[in-house]
Amino acid sequence: MKIFSLIFIVIAFAVCVYNITLVNFSNPFEGDSMIAVIGVLATLCAILLITILYLSKRVQEKIKENA
Repeated sequence: MKIFSLIFIVIAFAVCVYNITLVNFSNPFEGDSMIAVIGVLATLCAILLITILYLSKRVQEKIKENA
């Protein structure tokens, strides 16, 4: 699970960086820039969710160790 999480976070980060390069910062909420902004937000949400999943698995393992 740890390797999967790390690989997925790296891929999501790469997609986020790519989408940031597509944003037109002089007008970020029109045309293709809006799609890139949505892509950035989506990848940040994916990174957050995978991090939460990883942390919950760690907590679950510690609970099993103490029980």
